Amino acid sequence: MSLSWMFNTLVGTILLPPLNLVLLTALGLWLARKRPRLGLSLSACTLAILTVFSTGVGARLLARPLENQNPALTSTANLDAQAIVVLGGGRIWDSPEYGGQDIPKMTTLGRLRYGAYLQRATGLPVLVTGGAPDGRTGSEAEMMARVLQDEMHVPVKWIENASDNTAQNAQYSAKILQEAGIQKIALVTDALHMPRARRAFEESGLTVVPAPTAFATTEHTSLKAWLPGATGMQVSYYAMHEWLGLLWYRLHRQSPPTFRFSAK
Repeated sequence: MSLSWMFNTLVGTILLPPLNLVLLTALGLWLARKRPRLGLSLSACTLAILTVFSTGVGARLLARPLENQNPALTSTANLDAQAIVVLGGGRIWDSPEYGGQDIPKMTTLGRLRYGAYLQRATGLPVLVTGGAPDGRTGSEAEMMARVLQDEMHVPVKWIENASDNTAQNAQYSAKILQEAGIQKIALVTDALHMPRARRAFEESGLTVVPAPTAFATTEHTSLKAWLPGATGMQVSYYAMHEWLGLLWYRLHRQSPPTFRFSAK
């Protein structure tokens, strides 16, 4: 298991909701023993923030600025790219209904489906990227290739199976593609993840045509969107994870961010 992946997962859990807000609430209650006004105010504010970001409306406040940076492709005709790169997004271990095979998490499956859609529309070659930071024997990219080829009947030309995070996805994929004479790619990942992924791939020397999928902010606003729930918190977690990754990248301009979203 990758130590950097474990470290990033632990740090991300502490810094991101809901745990960061739960910890701040607990800190407020502890402070309230000696400074009641300050402590209770801190706890009340963090609980209010937790409630807001647990709603669909609150989650969109965090997610929409990220998703708006790379609009969906309006047409696949004449896609100006030489290859399609699909990023991994996690897997489910030992699925009993598939004979104990690892299978894609919903995030990965959505990316694979869109990658397959683009490949059928364009005929471009496909690269899948993702290693085994979780310590499994086989890589995520090998699982992705199997699903694309066996279940979606889409050929995979390149498998990048050594990366542990988005930065390495970009670096290792760029090496493979540039050796094959590929310079311009259609990059497939979630709309929320696209700003950070695009930046990492461009920093690795590739020209990127964003091909985002799985937009989180396109649903119509209903009554449910104003109520706290797990879905709103999941989107807020994902969005704040990406904001944190972009901030890390800005502070370390020479090294693309290494945070990786998991637990889809």
